[in-house]
Amino acid sequence: MEEITALDSRQQRKVVKRLLSYSKPHIKKILLAFLFLLLATIGDVTGPILVKIFIDDYLAANTFPLQPLLLLACGYLGIAVLNMFVSYFQLFTFQEIALKIIQQLRVEVFSKVQSLGLKYFDKTPAGSIVSRVTNDTEAIKDMFVTVIATFIQSGFLLVGIFVAMFILDIKLALFCLLVLPLIMFIMNTYRKVSSRFYQDMRERLSQLNAKLSESIQGMGIIQVFRQEERFRKEFGDINEQHYQAGMKNIKADGLLLRPAVDLVYTFALILVLGYFGVASFDSPVEIGVLYAFINYLDRFFEPVNNMMMRLSMYQQAIVSASRVFMLLDNTELAPPQELNSQAGIKNGKIEVQDVTFSYDGKRNVLKNISFTAQPGETVALVGHTGSGKSSIINLLMRFYEYDRGEILIDGISLKKYPHEELRTKMGLVLQDPFLFYGTVRDNIRLYNEELTDEEIEDAARFVQADHFINELDGKYDSLVVERGSTFSSGQRQLVAFARTIAANPKILVLDEATANIDTQTEESIQEALSKMRKGRTTIAIAHRLSTIQDADLILVLHQGEIIERGTHQELLQAKGLYHKMFLLQNGMGAMLEDAVH
Repeated sequence: MEEITALDSRQQRKVVKRLLSYSKPHIKKILLAFLFLLLATIGDVTGPILVKIFIDDYLAANTFPLQPLLLLACGYLGIAVLNMFVSYFQLFTFQEIALKIIQQLRVEVFSKVQSLGLKYFDKTPAGSIVSRVTNDTEAIKDMFVTVIATFIQSGFLLVGIFVAMFILDIKLALFCLLVLPLIMFIMNTYRKVSSRFYQDMRERLSQLNAKLSESIQGMGIIQVFRQEERFRKEFGDINEQHYQAGMKNIKADGLLLRPAVDLVYTFALILVLGYFGVASFDSPVEIGVLYAFINYLDRFFEPVNNMMMRLSMYQQAIVSASRVFMLLDNTELAPPQELNSQAGIKNGKIEVQDVTFSYDGKRNVLKNISFTAQPGETVALVGHTGSGKSSIINLLMRFYEYDRGEILIDGISLKKYPHEELRTKMGLVLQDPFLFYGTVRDNIRLYNEELTDEEIEDAARFVQADHFINELDGKYDSLVVERGSTFSSGQRQLVAFARTIAANPKILVLDEATANIDTQTEESIQEALSKMRKGRTTIAIAHRLSTIQDADLILVLHQGEIIERGTHQELLQAKGLYHKMFLLQNGMGAMLEDAVH
């Protein structure tokens, strides 16, 4: 799992700058929103000035002419009504922009996940990735929807209030500026303190998602081996760590947000009242000006409080954005292709030349592997667990980049074929096939609209999957739940076979494809595979040696090296590792012991 350290000021500014870059396509709407915001600010600032005029010019003078007072009242009411509509459109525009930005960001993150190489998924829990795409982008959405809009709106209002203060009394307005350094100090202190806590909280939340995902996927094993208590304890420990990080942040919020700002507000209020009190000894104080200043002071601290309360959301969003950008910047992509527009798989000849490969860059799991599969031939890979069979398949399917050597198809490097050509001309059937939510027909077609319903049914009939499909209530339109959990292992495998045959690949790759199928079904599958292999190059991994006895070439792997090669009869006659494996699988252990002794 990726470790993320607390972000310093420079890194936070960099994250904010990158987030704001997503607003460039919406610049016209943003300018419109700023216009609405400016109008709303003018309305907020004008209201107290009208009240000040009423108090000083009419109420204090004890004169109440109808027409001027009616104009003042209508002006005040009109500004309030217009302000309501302008504020609505301003808020609506900002939120619309924010939602579109997050929509774009989520698509980018999901697309990035699709382009990452399998090496990334080998070391990153699925729940952690889900947390990036869902929880973290949701926190960023809150920043765009709430935080940025609030900060901009508050900034406009603060500027407008100070302009009005300077118009009323320059000296007092200068005194009020003294509170700004205090507020900036509080905000900066909170940012530094809360950054660490939010970092810890997002990491713990990611771990909670990872543990939950692991538990759901392995629920059968958990219940069979009675691991419920252990998983509850592990989940509870992570949950407790998340709670402790949250409590630390709540304490920081309780001290540095509203209480600290209220203390500064009290100081500012004392300053204003003291100023007017001292001024009253020399000359009369205008009550309207006093009212306006206190009103502006109150309005000044309202956006400050809003900004301070949004700082927690801001910190969460910055931490979440850094995690999302770390995923977007990840360089562990699927192996790149040196595209050659002329490259196309026609015959399916495979040549593996001195290939060496390591997953971690330290220990080689394949060492100088070389073999050739002629068009239409079947090459079988056998060996004990960890011998490197699946690694050869992973390289052939271009899931990983090999370190040394070369793999050629029809004399052209595997690296020069477009991904689309490789995926179209190479069919893969895994030991544990994956079925998607949808119908049986969808899972065979895999949204290849070029395939007709007749071709899909022919493919199912070809692998004899039509027997169980026609027994389903909806037949080919029967619903497949997540991962096909309502189907047996053999039924899922048959659907996977039909899916591969429907695509009509030139090269067929079988990774223990018949391991989960019963003996009777396997006989039918072997008959279908014999027909499938005609005109196709087949690479097959097999533990049951009975399924690959007719292979044109059998490679016996041990600790990443090919130690034996030949046909079934040739390898039996060599009396090496293949011979021992064959005797063990056919219940001839006694004969093997005699052979050893």
